[in-house]
Amino acid sequence: MLSLDDLRALPKVALHDHLDGGLRPETVIEHCAANGHELPTTDPEDLRRWFFEAADSGSLVRYLETFAHTVAAMQTAEQLARVAHEFVLDQAEDGVVYAEARWAPAQHLQRGLSLQEAVEAVRDGLASGMTAASRAGRHIVARQIVSSLRHDDPTLEIAQLAIDNRDDSVCGFDIAGAEDGYPPSRFEKAFRLLKENNMFFTIHAGEAFGPPSIWEAVQICGADRLGHGVRIAEDLTIEEGNVRFGRLAAYVRDARIPLEVAPSSNLQTGIAQKMEDHPVELLKDLQFNVTVNCDNRLMSDTTMSREYLKLVETFGWDLDDVCTTTINAMRAAFLPHDQRESMIREVIEPAYAP
Repeated sequence: MLSLDDLRALPKVALHDHLDGGLRPETVIEHCAANGHELPTTDPEDLRRWFFEAADSGSLVRYLETFAHTVAAMQTAEQLARVAHEFVLDQAEDGVVYAEARWAPAQHLQRGLSLQEAVEAVRDGLASGMTAASRAGRHIVARQIVSSLRHDDPTLEIAQLAIDNRDDSVCGFDIAGAEDGYPPSRFEKAFRLLKENNMFFTIHAGEAFGPPSIWEAVQICGADRLGHGVRIAEDLTIEEGNVRFGRLAAYVRDARIPLEVAPSSNLQTGIAQKMEDHPVELLKDLQFNVTVNCDNRLMSDTTMSREYLKLVETFGWDLDDVCTTTINAMRAAFLPHDQRESMIREVIEPAYAP
């Protein structure tokens, strides 16, 4: 059976990782003190535990409330750059070789930054993090995905921001936040603008709301990937061991639309009560395009290696399962095709070879 050390040594790909969900507690404390924001505690270990326990409620709405503290710690160019820098170093330390950091720039303007300045600060932090990781002997490529908040009034502003910075570290667009009651189609004009400009985007769907949200994300909005997407399992019927596909589930599988599955986070937001009941194993066995992710490393007290370890311990995943989902993720990355294939051929496949 693969151990945590085994998994840390393997190259991994992180597609769904929120920049404001993976801060170091020490950084949150230091930045919030500078910004005059009060925290539940200023002890790093106590704060780490508080984030996990507050997020571990079974409710996406309650889970999202924890972000008030991390967002408060990301309000200047220096703070954003530091958080992005540490994002890259922490991922590289865990063996991640490609990572996309998603975040909502509009939440980080409280101390005078413009949207463009905020994106440039994250760009600079990612770049310095990659340089520092390389000097330490760990090669990693990191890009950013800019997000609109689905409960805000729909605008084209963040989609245009993604397009304007597409050659300068921004690799895609997303909508994030409370899913139930805020369907993807609210941002249809933004997605149309992205399509017209040949820009990749992913959509949170199939986490707090079921197949109708996924259908809109795929068929109305044209998502390249699905953030979470695991409630596609609700469009499957299992009778006496036989699986019958609904039309939507069959389409998502057959079109090879990547599912950005985050097992620990999904348990915290109520998709399943225990890991044994999580649909990731069923979806993998039915050959959906499954990728494994952390979502929010601070709130879930996790890393990519720990996520895989839970799948190893719960479902008996082996090296082939980890390799397959890692290659799935690399092929789904918002990166040029030749770069994706080069990473698979030169970095991932050799590490997983017998």
